[in-house]
Amino acid sequence: MAEISKIGRRVLLGSAGTGVLAAPFIMARASMAQTAQPQTSMEINHAMGPETNRFKLGNFEVLVIKDGAAVSGPPNETFGTNQSAETVGELLEENFLPKDKFVNSFAPVMINTGSERVLFDTGFGEAGRANGNGRLQEGLAAAGYKPEDISVVVLTHMHGDHIGGLTEKNAAAFPNARYVAGKVEYDFWTSDARVGTPAENGHKGVLGKVKPLADKMTFIGEGAEVVSGITGIEAFGHSPGHMIFRVESEGRQLVLTADTANHYVLSLQRPEWEVRFDMDKAAAAATRKKVFDMIATDKLAFLGYHMPFPSVGYVEKQDQGYTFVPKSYQFDL
Repeated sequence: MAEISKIGRRVLLGSAGTGVLAAPFIMARASMAQTAQPQTSMEINHAMGPETNRFKLGNFEVLVIKDGAAVSGPPNETFGTNQSAETVGELLEENFLPKDKFVNSFAPVMINTGSERVLFDTGFGEAGRANGNGRLQEGLAAAGYKPEDISVVVLTHMHGDHIGGLTEKNAAAFPNARYVAGKVEYDFWTSDARVGTPAENGHKGVLGKVKPLADKMTFIGEGAEVVSGITGIEAFGHSPGHMIFRVESEGRQLVLTADTANHYVLSLQRPEWEVRFDMDKAAAAATRKKVFDMIATDKLAFLGYHMPFPSVGYVEKQDQGYTFVPKSYQFDL
């Protein structure tokens, strides 16, 4: 995989947060990452296809697919865990949100460059379908794509809600694809050093889902080109080797921020607040500020895996953090 030159001082995030990390990784079935609570009043109508959103970015087509959603709570047990429940609740109420529950959604994205069809993350897959998740394959089909059409699968990181759909019935879900993943991330999760630690379940999940595909995988780091127009950026903290991706076509840009920020209010307006599923909380907070300072300063669009569907928007700088501005018709003109 070809390396490209560094892509600007605001983009260079360094390698902070690569050590042994504190928070446990929760994998698959009983409680995959960030879906520990059962769905309540938000039921999925399986008679309808999953939500999708398609737009143009220069010459690229971007397809966002809602793999599923879950109602969880209380929010302060996931976001702002270093704050009081009252402080978290006050910020939610200021933003017209309930303080006892929150909605978490999951948004894999496929980019058709014209010559490549690049899928970023794979959702829950089979393990999530009993709870109304794992709808990526349905969404691709509804948009006119078959699993065989995917030529590249990129893993932003290796938490269960991102790697669960790599396989179907013990076979590769995307049989014609090659794979791209961060080297730091892969080395962490496949290491036997995870055995006997809070990361052991994640280690087992990666051994089952990711490692069997390693012979088709390219391992990348800062500045690596996935395909022409798509570049990797190290954004460590949420997981040891978490990566984000800069997409550019015909002068239009989009940053796929993955799990850099996982709530459009609690993680963006208060980027320093700790998040339960950030494995290195200090590194994750520092990365949030660097990434979203860049996005705000350069007025870039971003797509966050857990942002409110269709998961695309902008941020404006405010006193303590950033205000989320959802996309409207910018990409349709």
